[in-house]
Amino acid sequence: MRVHELKGYIENIYLVEEPTGLLLLDGCSRADVDKVCTYITRTLRRPLSDLTLIVVTHMHPDHAGGAVLLQRKTGAQIASHPMAQHWYKGLAGRTAHLIDVALTWWVAARLGKPRAHIWYHPVLVPDITLQDKQRLPGFADWQVLYTPGHTNHDLSLLHRPTQQLYIADLIVSVKKQLTAPYPVCHPNQYKRSLARIKQISPSRVYSAHVRPLDGRYIDYDALMSQAPALPKNHWHSAKNRIGRVFGRRSTQH
Repeated sequence: MRVHELKGYIENIYLVEEPTGLLLLDGCSRADVDKVCTYITRTLRRPLSDLTLIVVTHMHPDHAGGAVLLQRKTGAQIASHPMAQHWYKGLAGRTAHLIDVALTWWVAARLGKPRAHIWYHPVLVPDITLQDKQRLPGFADWQVLYTPGHTNHDLSLLHRPTQQLYIADLIVSVKKQLTAPYPVCHPNQYKRSLARIKQISPSRVYSAHVRPLDGRYIDYDALMSQAPALPKNHWHSAKNRIGRVFGRRSTQH
């Protein structure tokens, strides 16, 4: 088993190579599809049909945006948590999707990247739904871990023989310090997810926005103590801004 790291539009992409096939640990962004396909055919010298499974850990643009287009090009199956397909449903969900696409462009601009085509359908219809502790179909050494908090449907993926773990957005880096991601929609669940990862004690940790980490040196207790106590997302941020505006107006009258 080899884990290949590709630099994506705004995230790290991890492509697992096994003799039986290729596994994409996350659906990347739509802007990354050609890069993944080129890497498979030119660098690995394998046919696109060798990509047999794409896991979508959660529905944000840099984790789900490329999944369906990659499926069309390779024939791979898409797997996600059952709740992923409901994340962007309804008016509130569609609004959140627009905001998340705009935030992706904002992050790309800060990284010096041009605006790319990253639009994707906000409702995913996976071929396979994944439950906690399940083994990945066709890749039995990989186990699914349900690690919500960033969203209500986040998944992490553990390679049992080597204890290497992909955590998607569970941990990010700001000013070279490990910290909680934005958003944290469910703070209590987020802290429980960190505690679970600490208990597993992975040998190596792969994150979408941090270079691979030696699991022995991650201070999970510090991350849990610094994590937000209240939800930190678009809706709560907007509500707090509105509250501050009206609060200032009330004090002026």
